[in-house]
Amino acid sequence: MFMRVDAHQHYWLIERGDYGWIKPDIPEVYRNFLPSDLRPNLDLHRFDGSITVQAAPTMEETDYLLSLADHDSSILGVVGWIDLFDPEHRQHYERFRKHPKFIGFRIMIQDMPDAQVILEPSYIEALSGYAKEEVPIDFLVLSHQLEPLLKLIQHVPSIRGVVDHLGKPPIRSGRIEPWESLLKQIAGFPSIYCKLSGMVTEAEHRRWSQEDFNKYVHKVTAMFGPERVMFGSDWPVCLLSAEYGQVVDVLAEALPKSWGEAEYARLFGLNAKAFYKLKDVRGDGLEE
Repeated sequence: MFMRVDAHQHYWLIERGDYGWIKPDIPEVYRNFLPSDLRPNLDLHRFDGSITVQAAPTMEETDYLLSLADHDSSILGVVGWIDLFDPEHRQHYERFRKHPKFIGFRIMIQDMPDAQVILEPSYIEALSGYAKEEVPIDFLVLSHQLEPLLKLIQHVPSIRGVVDHLGKPPIRSGRIEPWESLLKQIAGFPSIYCKLSGMVTEAEHRRWSQEDFNKYVHKVTAMFGPERVMFGSDWPVCLLSAEYGQVVDVLAEALPKSWGEAEYARLFGLNAKAFYKLKDVRGDGLEE
């Protein structure tokens, strides 16, 4: 049996004050979410563990997530946060990388008022350094920001990156373009992966249907192939629109009917293991 990995989920403590976007008027997520809350879902769906991804643009939150990882074996790795505009970003990275479960960082393009800033020479230079070291980098990007992301990747074509949440296509409206054309160009770079995650919150919350997602999944699996896609629950953010099990089922139903055990193994674990350079938690020596 291959190692099963949920490649994208979050933990937070509201009282930490890092999460300005989590407000009382969204009660589904306005509470603490910790490893003990996720564990029943991981066990039920036979996941060996998860990749915990930052949800706040602070280094303090990354330190907090790493402290959780110290005490919970289900956290296979932590994707933290680093500000590449900070002249001391390298020192922060060097400190984080000393932790055995720090596996990379995420760039939150979604929160940038002007995504074009990622094309500034200093930013490209910083990213080029991490690309040379093959550091895994997550990209959180909205569909209308895919063009500057494409340009960034063109400047740093060797970057080891993954596009979170399918690049957030406009699922509510059902539109495909220009999302498809831009993501297809991004997929042309062989070191870029895509997470099949975050779909239910891009649809109409709690009022979606299976058909809302199928064409987007079909497009992504065709673009990236079974070798460069990963499953991520985006729990607990997904709770705004669906339960954990529904997220798993929606994706499974939307996958190409031609896919078999080998493709499922890659999507639900082996690709995340390879991309993030994870060790097999069961020590069975399973190869990617």
